[in-house]
Amino acid sequence: MRVCVIGTGYVGLVTGVCLAHIGHEVICVDNNEEKVKLMQSGQSPIFEPGLSELMQGVIQAGRIHFTTDLAAGVNHGEILFIAVGTPPMPTGESDTRYVEAVARGIGAHLNSGYKVIVNKSTVPIGSGDWVRMLVLDGVAERQQATVTPGGSTTIETQIDFDVVSNPEFLREGCAVYDTFNPDRIVLGSNNPKAIAMMKELYAPIVSREFAEDKSLPTVPVVVTDLSSAEMVKYASNAFLATKISFINEVANICDRVGADVTQVAKGIGLDSRIGSKFLQAGIGWGGSCFPKDVSALIHTADDYGYEAQLLKAAVTVNQRQRMIALEKLQQVLKILKGKTVGLLGLTFKPDTDDMRDAPALDLIEQLHRLGTKVKAYDPLVAQSGMRHGLSNVLVETDAERLADGCDALVLVTDWQQFRTLDYAKMAKLMNHPVMIDGRNFLDQAALEAVGFRYVGIGRCG
Repeated sequence: MRVCVIGTGYVGLVTGVCLAHIGHEVICVDNNEEKVKLMQSGQSPIFEPGLSELMQGVIQAGRIHFTTDLAAGVNHGEILFIAVGTPPMPTGESDTRYVEAVARGIGAHLNSGYKVIVNKSTVPIGSGDWVRMLVLDGVAERQQATVTPGGSTTIETQIDFDVVSNPEFLREGCAVYDTFNPDRIVLGSNNPKAIAMMKELYAPIVSREFAEDKSLPTVPVVVTDLSSAEMVKYASNAFLATKISFINEVANICDRVGADVTQVAKGIGLDSRIGSKFLQAGIGWGGSCFPKDVSALIHTADDYGYEAQLLKAAVTVNQRQRMIALEKLQQVLKILKGKTVGLLGLTFKPDTDDMRDAPALDLIEQLHRLGTKVKAYDPLVAQSGMRHGLSNVLVETDAERLADGCDALVLVTDWQQFRTLDYAKMAKLMNHPVMIDGRNFLDQAALEAVGFRYVGIGRCG
């Protein structure tokens, strides 16, 4: 099938490349000329495991093209994905100006023939009808611009399209895997023709043709109305964020009563009604999805006269949890002014270069406020030289440079390579070999054996 993906961030680029990989003809549109040139050269503007290799393969096969020309993309695609960003505003609601611009732009370039316009961006509940209105506005603006010298409007071919909500559930760092191995595919529309085209598009994924385990049952396809599909996305992320806040609340109680939250999480996670995922206590959630989506759902509830108290509590717990590492540093080192603290990890989670709403940023800000010298090492940040406005922190190029002269280390991001660092050597380079394990990720016994004082989250140690 012919596909156009508008927007080449994490969702758009991964979606476009993966759809090309399973055999579709894809055009990706972005208004950033430098970014488009980079992608045309075969380079990915984002770090995502496995993406660069797939991207180069589909470019060589001629199944994907990158352009700034929206008209070319709209004319090419039978299915048009809107995959632009919807960042949060200070009020908590989503900033949908980019979706609005794209929807109007699609309307300005729609030609004859049936099109399916897919909301892949995370948009507020009810945006399906809103996008349809904007597309029609774009069509009307074009028609008004085609008035003949005599004053009459040129008759254009009837525009035929439907809007589908197809929320994404991609985890940064696992986005390629998640595309080929989804838990479910959600399609929101009242038109059977649009649903049939979307099912055809995803057929190779539904049948697990490209899955890691091809013996699994076919991927469930949930067909529903537009608003319910949009709500599925928000409700999923809100639930997961709340689950993390819950186990962090439990961890803080464990600290006070002498229990070990890792054992508690294991015990409750074996309950099939609860499950073990998202029960790792730590210093809170961040990134581009959970904070934005929970805030947006709270704001939507407020708009309709309902106070989402549970969701607000989850946000409050998460904000407080980010300072738990700071509290533990104060408990061990007492006065932090004049001390040096090293952060292991900067990104909000491993296997991504994303710093959006990363807990490390709050920790850096507060440590600096208290007069602490802050150093940091992150495998991707050090490798790429990215700084993302990281002031008040010295970014080191390896873990041993980080440890040198530190009074304590804080594990912020649970990168796998942090399990196998030479901690014995690092301990000798430190003023005080203290490890605050902000993700309960490291081997406590191994660290203590080489001289570290180990402090976890909710581990009564």
